Amino acid sequence: MRSRGAILHDVGGPWAVEEFELDAPKAGEVLVEMAAAGMCHSDDHILSGDMSAPNETLRALGLPTMFPMIGGHEGSGVVREVGDGVTEFAPGDHVVTSFVAVCGQCRWCASGQEYICDMGAGVLTPGMPTDGTYRHHTADGKPLGHLAKVGAFANHTVVSTDSLVKIEPHLPLAPSALLSCAIPTGFGSVANRSNMRPGDTVVVVGVGGIGTGAIQAARIGGAAYIVAVDPVDFKQKSALQFGATHTAASAVEALDMVRDLTYGVMADAVVVSPSLITAADVRDAVRLTRKGGTCVLTGMTSQLTDSVKIDLQDFILSNKSLAGTVFGSCNPKSDIFRLARLYHTGQLLLDEMITRRYRLDDINEAYDDLRNGKIVRGIIDFGIA
Repeated sequence: MRSRGAILHDVGGPWAVEEFELDAPKAGEVLVEMAAAGMCHSDDHILSGDMSAPNETLRALGLPTMFPMIGGHEGSGVVREVGDGVTEFAPGDHVVTSFVAVCGQCRWCASGQEYICDMGAGVLTPGMPTDGTYRHHTADGKPLGHLAKVGAFANHTVVSTDSLVKIEPHLPLAPSALLSCAIPTGFGSVANRSNMRPGDTVVVVGVGGIGTGAIQAARIGGAAYIVAVDPVDFKQKSALQFGATHTAASAVEALDMVRDLTYGVMADAVVVSPSLITAADVRDAVRLTRKGGTCVLTGMTSQLTDSVKIDLQDFILSNKSLAGTVFGSCNPKSDIFRLARLYHTGQLLLDEMITRRYRLDDINEAYDDLRNGKIVRGIIDFGIA
């Protein structure tokens, strides 16, 4: 069949909205008609080269090339067709995608750590996870990758069942797209990784989609103080709507604020989720963390940032913890459903996070808005729900 998608042809972009050819799903695969796709910074990091490299560079290194590829990894939609042997999904099912594929067989899945599944670790490798071949092709028949094995920036996509989670049909599809990445990544950073307890002080550095998810986890978890740190005034004001009790424009400003709020103790938990984590962000976040507290690194960093400088003696003697997390240390197959229940009961706010809805043809404008701090979360609305 023929469909349309936002395709990245090489590092630097821009996104090109083009028609492409899509094969029918094979064994273990599903055809999904997309309802909505979230605008995540990770896709922009592929465009900018922070998480990618030009095809010529990859070829020189003897590695598979990444481009062209359909972007998008955060999405929701409706199952339209299933491949051979698929029993857990049926046409008409409402689903959200998971950029972390879950094989259910590896050591990590077996120990309850689906978010570091061996299959999920290969999300940037071209081809289908089922057999390594392609279902997406350019209009002239060339292989076409799909980001994170999802390719949510398209009217239709074919994905492995390992990258899909069924949701209840009464949930609106457009806001449910946020359950695919922003919410589990941010929410889980607090709920699963930070060791936060009721009454704690939590600092969230960077309050876009992921940071807003972290703020909501802190609110639902009973934090006493929630400090949102972001240089954009609009995002500071937005953070208050989702549960932040205080805001600051920078980590330096937050240091004095948190010191006053906690009588010098500092924050029990700090989540670092700016658009791109720098070494300075990590240094400042560790300073914000109390003795015995936990600093969680949630966002992405440039491939060129390979070291950070912290006061190591203070870090050791203060018994602090510095933790990384992917997907908020959430298990997609169970935690997305649990988060959907929090949304359904009104505790988790998703509709309010969507600052603006865009057409697929406006994707470059949408990413300009994201880079310029004009949106908390934007979505591509495909208009089917």
